[in-house]
Amino acid sequence: MRLLQPTQWYSWLLAPDPRYRLSSVLFLRLIALIYLAAFVSSAQDITGLVGENGILPAAEYLGRLEQRFSDVAWLRFPTLFWINHSDTALLSASYAGCVFAGLLLIGWRPLLSSSLLFILYLSLYRVGQTFYNFQWDYLLLEAGFLSIFLTAGPNRLIVFLFHWLLFRLRFLSGLAKLLSGDPTWSGLTALRYYFETQPLPHMGSWYAHQLPDWLLRTGTGFALFVELVVPFFIFLPRPFRLFAALITLLIQVLIVLTSNHNFFNLLTIALCLFLLDDQAIRRVIPKWLVAEPAAPSRGLLLTTLLPVAASILLLASSYAVYALVTDSRADEAWNAPISWVHGWGLANVYHVFPTMQTERQELIIQGSQDGMHWKTYEFRYKPNAVGDRPAFIVPLHPHLDWMIWFVPSQNPAMRVWFERFMWRLHQNTPEVTALLKHNPFANAAPRYLRVLAFRYRFSTPEQRERTGNVWQAEYLGEFPKVPPRSP
Repeated sequence: MRLLQPTQWYSWLLAPDPRYRLSSVLFLRLIALIYLAAFVSSAQDITGLVGENGILPAAEYLGRLEQRFSDVAWLRFPTLFWINHSDTALLSASYAGCVFAGLLLIGWRPLLSSSLLFILYLSLYRVGQTFYNFQWDYLLLEAGFLSIFLTAGPNRLIVFLFHWLLFRLRFLSGLAKLLSGDPTWSGLTALRYYFETQPLPHMGSWYAHQLPDWLLRTGTGFALFVELVVPFFIFLPRPFRLFAALITLLIQVLIVLTSNHNFFNLLTIALCLFLLDDQAIRRVIPKWLVAEPAAPSRGLLLTTLLPVAASILLLASSYAVYALVTDSRADEAWNAPISWVHGWGLANVYHVFPTMQTERQELIIQGSQDGMHWKTYEFRYKPNAVGDRPAFIVPLHPHLDWMIWFVPSQNPAMRVWFERFMWRLHQNTPEVTALLKHNPFANAAPRYLRVLAFRYRFSTPEQRERTGNVWQAEYLGEFPKVPPRSP
């Protein structure tokens, strides 16, 4: 076999790859739907989270960045909201994202639509602070960034970058479980707790929790195999890639059936399209859904110069991130340049559930006018009472309901936003109370607030048959005092 010369390698990498033309078109349609779910979720929550009267106002955050980083703040933390961060601007960006997601879905000017979707979500991600600091946000930004180049048609380099992204997501998640030293993973008991203690379970979680222990242990081992071994199949010949796609798709579907993780699993499923080439897709999708896509127009900048620059940046940053995560002796000089890349939502660390909580604590927030008679604030989707039936909400992401799950651990990073949340409840701020299902003080702000902690467990089938309740609760006492804090 004759070895290719460097110039031939270059041409080979950047030549159109006809094996993935259909995969690319389907991926752009799927990521458009995922963007739509993300922007709809943002439109519902953004003003209450970081608006002018929100929990963590964007104006305060940007002001701190400008004070610390001066003239380079806008470049290190890119967001359109440096120009205007009013509630109108935040909502306009969210609604614009919905519009351009719809336009990308129907194939209107895909380069323009995908570019604006990336810019808009990056802008929300940057001012969203802790509420947008999750792995699905990172993954959407990285996949969305690569999608911009995909609009010119697939080539081997872009397909490789999608493979690399999927590999990092899966393998680093498995590696994080090993490096954490968590006994539930090493002892294969993680699924014994996962369905019950995850942030927002649905009824499928209750049924999965009732499975026999031997099956839950087998499932834990299978999850580790899929994350630690299967990702390497991505870079092997076609039969191995198809196997990797099949196994990854299987576990993602199982997660959707037993968990609410917004659009995270759907985006992982979409990335598997680049393991299933056009030949495989045509065998499983009806012909009327897979009309032969037209060849896109291809420009030198979008197909050659920018993809090469992006690949060098992503590969170098990914290596640096891996070194910093796995080797305590790694050169700390990498931190500064990596932080710049992270500022643009790229080259992120993925570590899905590296540790597993073994019990679920629910916080019930109550208010009172006289200190004797208390009324309860109700959240949209997190358990409020033992009779609540967990809802299936994929692919939407209720930011506040998700974040409240982290507070019982008393992680210092959670305290700031929770104190501000309590203050906004004390002030009866409409933008914040609108994030809730029910505000019992719609007419007048409460004089007193308290937070009660309960240990929640899934009821057994017998208990549910007898009481009708999905949950059983044990009162633990008043949550460590969290005084309302003024902005």
